Amino acid sequence: MQSDSCIYICNHVVANNITMETRRDIFQAIADPTRRAILALIAIQAMTPNALAEHFHTSRQAVSKHIKILAECELVKQELSGREIYYQLEIKKMKEIDKWLEQFRKLWENRFNELDNILSTMKKQKK
Repeated sequence: MQSDSCIYICNHVVANNITMETRRDIFQAIADPTRRAILALIAIQAMTPNALAEHFHTSRQAVSKHIKILAECELVKQELSGREIYYQLEIKKMKEIDKWLEQFRKLWENRFNELDNILSTMKKQKK
């Protein structure tokens, strides 16, 4: 049984035509190989959806859906030039991802350095 407050909120949303904004996870967005390929392409130069679609064995509509997800995550931004919309990489957002990943990069570098030291010690002991 629904509570009165839930019914009120649901009715309020419907009655006032309020749309619920869904936020996508950036890491889910970049987990898809097609979206990563799109990011790689627009990192080189801004491109239209049609130009991007030429690089894939899929429809322009499918590429547009991928672009929409990337835009929702603020990984790409659009720029209107005449009648064409060009998409380009949002460098600021990519830097945020890189900053977050840096902690793991340092952790693994330290672990690999420790492994190198252990292997060097083992190699010296065998001689």
